[in-house]
Amino acid sequence: MPTHTDESKAFATRVQTAMSLCADLNALAFTDLAGRAEKLTEIFGGPLPDSLSILPPFYTDYGLHTTFGERVFINQGCFLLDFGGITIGDRVLIGPRVTLSTSGHPVEPDERFDYITHAPIVIEDNVWIGAGATIAPGVTIGHDSVVGAGTVVAKDVPPLSVVTGMAAVERRTLHAQGASAQPSAADPDTR
Repeated sequence: MPTHTDESKAFATRVQTAMSLCADLNALAFTDLAGRAEKLTEIFGGPLPDSLSILPPFYTDYGLHTTFGERVFINQGCFLLDFGGITIGDRVLIGPRVTLSTSGHPVEPDERFDYITHAPIVIEDNVWIGAGATIAPGVTIGHDSVVGAGTVVAKDVPPLSVVTGMAAVERRTLHAQGASAQPSAADPDTR
């Protein structure tokens, strides 16, 4: 989505609305189950399964592009950044502080402010996602899989798999914006 367009302005307006609704949700008494259900219906733009359980605090930046299966449980402190679309299957358990992020920005420095990138996340049935995990745009997590606590998932997870860990892997070199932006091989901060 290019920035500085009518579409991006509408997106920014919806982000403000979603953030305001999340603030309202998070201010409710924990025991106010009816109020929580009502506020979640507003956040997600329509009816939700009665078996869905989302514990506050909860955050989303858009809210209108998430669908839930039956018996989904989302623990406290989760972020669903759903502009690119999030599909959550049946009997999915999501631990505290999990982030599902479907959008970002181009990685090339000259393009970072020109548009927002996005790709859907699909979480199939019976998936467990451990505390503090992060799921990147475009990822599908296959049915009956487990994502360990703190894991960063940047590629698809096959069905019936257990994935753990957080490793930084150099994928490619970016184009520098100018000669001063190119680090020296002797610079200790580039190792």
